[in-house]
Amino acid sequence: MKAMTGIALAAAVLAVSARAEPAFPDAAASDPAALGWMQGSPPPPDRRIAFGDYSFFTFPQWRWSFSHWRELMPTVGVSRGAGPVSALPRAERGDIDAVTFMPMGGTKPMTWADSLAANYTDGIVVLHKGRIVYERYFGALKPEGEHIAFSVTKSFVGTLASMLVAEGKLDTGRTVASYIPELKDSGFGDATVRQVMDMTTGLDFTEKYGDPDSPFAGYVAALGAGPRPADYAGPDGDYAYLATVAKAGAHGEAFTYRTVNTDVLGWIVSRVDGKPFTEQLSERIWAPMGAEADGYFQIDPVGTPFAGGGFNARLRDLARFGELMRRGGRMGGKQIVPAAAIADIVRGARKEDFAKAGYATLPGWSYRNQWWVSHNAHGAYTARGIHGQAIYIDPKAEMVIARFASHPMAANANFDPTSLPAYQALAEHLMRAK
Repeated sequence: MKAMTGIALAAAVLAVSARAEPAFPDAAASDPAALGWMQGSPPPPDRRIAFGDYSFFTFPQWRWSFSHWRELMPTVGVSRGAGPVSALPRAERGDIDAVTFMPMGGTKPMTWADSLAANYTDGIVVLHKGRIVYERYFGALKPEGEHIAFSVTKSFVGTLASMLVAEGKLDTGRTVASYIPELKDSGFGDATVRQVMDMTTGLDFTEKYGDPDSPFAGYVAALGAGPRPADYAGPDGDYAYLATVAKAGAHGEAFTYRTVNTDVLGWIVSRVDGKPFTEQLSERIWAPMGAEADGYFQIDPVGTPFAGGGFNARLRDLARFGELMRRGGRMGGKQIVPAAAIADIVRGARKEDFAKAGYATLPGWSYRNQWWVSHNAHGAYTARGIHGQAIYIDPKAEMVIARFASHPMAANANFDPTSLPAYQALAEHLMRAK
């Protein structure tokens, strides 16, 4: 790759990540262990991965990076506390790899096992009725390791906000500026909390990773999520960047996916409850649900946790969170997330608003409180992140799937055609199983 730094390099790498026509080595050929990334003491120069030259966010190197994010980025912990770990009993099945389904637009069936390779899966856990029926790890990820969750993070922040709403502490009808005066002159100022939670804000911000004219590269630089050029003079940190986002169009008319909305929501949650949302996540969800390990949030150069996509955790703990949601917010005999908060997420938002975004793989879906809601016959809803991160909850099938991946393409549209039919097929298989 030609030597570049900072914003120009960020734009170039993101452009590769978003290409419409993939020409990448498959999962076996890009396996980080087989390629020897970061092996040796020290690793050979051509096998090293670093933050400063952006090799950490270049395929296939990121197949190692995503499972070693805390070695590349500063983080703050989300404590699991001192309580007991909630049990995930094992009832592993030997028939899941052979489950077949038809990919969207496909003409040939695919097996569950083949879909894992097709989607560059790093780890996957399937729970059925609270028991682990399937668990696999690939590449650089180990059961005791953490992985970057990217935008699955948003659903944690949205759930915290939903809890505050259910408790009467957060009013979704109030404006952002009424909670965060620092944003009164930004595009967020006159948006309501509800519009931020459901991403129906009208903002001059596009999340087009491959567009060099998109604000996204400048956002990455402000977050410190990529190396800054020596002459960088832009906003220092997430909150400083948010104040520069201008309004474009009306709020409340259409769903448009923008990570900056979640950063604002994280700020609101922190301001309303008087403590960082990372501490709230620990005290309200992570510790009470019995996580087996601490989680970690990527922070910006001034120490602000990245609410839009910075959470790192063990895969089984993602599955525990999904199980907590599936059980209506109860775990270990305790109501951890208010039932009203779960109900508000599950019922979804206006399908008409969502449809305007043009997601071809998600017809009839909506977006509510930072969750993607299918409105299908099973009432499934999901947390989703770039490159294949997911928590998929199917209440009717009593199934939860947690997945980490390192797909060479960023957008979920690149793997929805295999992932979503696979999840549905597995749900139906588990419902038939005795």
